[in-house]
Amino acid sequence: MSVKNLFIAFEGIDGSGKSTQVKLLAEFLTHKGHKVYTTFEPTDSRIGVMIRDIFNHRMEGDQRVIAALFAADRLNHLLNSQDGILKKLKEGYTVITDRYYFSSYAYHSVHNIDMDWVIQANSMSADLLRPDLNIYIDISPDVSMERLKKGRNSFEMYETLENQKMVYDKYKEAFDRLGDAEKVFVTDGNRKTDLIAEDIRIAVEALIGPGNN
Repeated sequence: MSVKNLFIAFEGIDGSGKSTQVKLLAEFLTHKGHKVYTTFEPTDSRIGVMIRDIFNHRMEGDQRVIAALFAADRLNHLLNSQDGILKKLKEGYTVITDRYYFSSYAYHSVHNIDMDWVIQANSMSADLLRPDLNIYIDISPDVSMERLKKGRNSFEMYETLENQKMVYDKYKEAFDRLGDAEKVFVTDGNRKTDLIAEDIRIAVEALIGPGNN
């Protein structure tokens, strides 16, 4: 039986458990008969490497430059001919990404950059491909920092309590502003991993439909 392939984006502040849930959902969908391709942003492209160098304080970068680099990395993520998201979808894969444009809306509008500017900078990606489902794992900024501090000796640019609080608020603002144009599922990330995964499975199964699961 053929299965409906999807494009699913995971969102959340740092420490929300996105990577774990991406892995669990991929395993679940594979068991259901999907070909699954998982990916992440920033990517491993040259643009993505530059972004990571800025995040890890190996080079300097103005916030506007960072926002523009993310927009370019995202567009390349969609369009590159080797393993771009659009190519993978055309090949029949369900694609699950750890971060997409809502991350830019939230993270890049906290440093005196208007959210409208960030939305416009990412408009080409949004026009090319909107997720079938945006999954937002909702945790408090305090929990975020508690998790980040475990086993860590250094932190990236945005990994401070002040930043996480601002990003948390900006996520809410972005969902409020764009909720009519996007399908967003919010799950409480303060619970046990298996309970979060079950919520996500139910939401995704509703998209797949009874004939495909």
